[in-house]
Amino acid sequence: MGLSSGLYAAELRRELALRNRRWARGRAHAPSYGSEAVIVYSPDERFGVVRHGNFYDPAYAAIIARSDWSRRLKKAHTGRRTLPKAERPWCELDSSTSSDALLMNVFCTPGVLESARVRSFLGIEDGADVDFGWKARVPLKNGRTDTTEVDLRWGSLLMEAKLTEADFQTRAAAVVEGYRDFEEVFSPELLPRVELREQRRRAPVEFAEAYTQEWEETEGSADPEAASVAREYQAGLVEQAWRSTPAIPAYATYQLIRNVLAAYAHGYSFCVVHDERRPDLREAWFSVMAAVKSAEMRARSKVLTWQELAALLPEGLQEFLDVKYGIVAPGKTASKLEEGES
Repeated sequence: MGLSSGLYAAELRRELALRNRRWARGRAHAPSYGSEAVIVYSPDERFGVVRHGNFYDPAYAAIIARSDWSRRLKKAHTGRRTLPKAERPWCELDSSTSSDALLMNVFCTPGVLESARVRSFLGIEDGADVDFGWKARVPLKNGRTDTTEVDLRWGSLLMEAKLTEADFQTRAAAVVEGYRDFEEVFSPELLPRVELREQRRRAPVEFAEAYTQEWEETEGSADPEAASVAREYQAGLVEQAWRSTPAIPAYATYQLIRNVLAAYAHGYSFCVVHDERRPDLREAWFSVMAAVKSAEMRARSKVLTWQELAALLPEGLQEFLDVKYGIVAPGKTASKLEEGES
């Protein structure tokens, strides 16, 4: 599953990069550093109205009109080192690959929350409002609660949004098994397991002598080729040190496990929304559902694609999703990339 996940995610990132390279024309944006540049956008007031290239105009207007929604726009971007400096700090929802931005584009567009078709499709009760970045406070065995967020709570439905993320994350077994209801909800032996190694950046002095005695500083080297060779060699030392670190047992698909537990604890339903071009994520979903003990809890958990949801959305939003993301309703064909873009 790991190799396929990486390939599917990389292919989708590549298509989004091409689509956004075209979409960004005439909009305030910047490419990230690196060979596979990701487009990031910033608010734009050049035309007398505040716009943001990463958002459908009606959705963005609705977002900035609500303080509880607009706070989500300030979520820090974790990859700022890969982005050019700007007067305004880059935020996560500026990125063309942000699943949170896609989620808000869909559900903040006027008319979507009020749509009887959308509500019926998702099983939403009348009068329910949405909460982006909802703190689920999932109970732990030690009497406390966790501090993680669920992407969206709409009434009694919790939603996890996915786009180009590689997977559903991995956590140490001790962390996952620390949830109060873990054994009550899951058959642990049926969940996908992996081994986890520490991946934090370490200084040369932390390595054993066998490594550090070969370590040479490369900063300020007058010979670029020698410095490049030295950095490559050092990277090999880091890889060796990492592989020598004892592995600890862990669970894959952590986010799915945690959100099912959140739904269970609150008596809610849970839904994952992913792109149909990511069958690996659906495979991961079913691997977790196979470990859920209760048929009633399995019935409260569902998975759907952005494409299935697109069929229920306003026409203008559908056109936006097609051009910018390549997301179209089942039975339709996504707009083609311009010649030379693929």
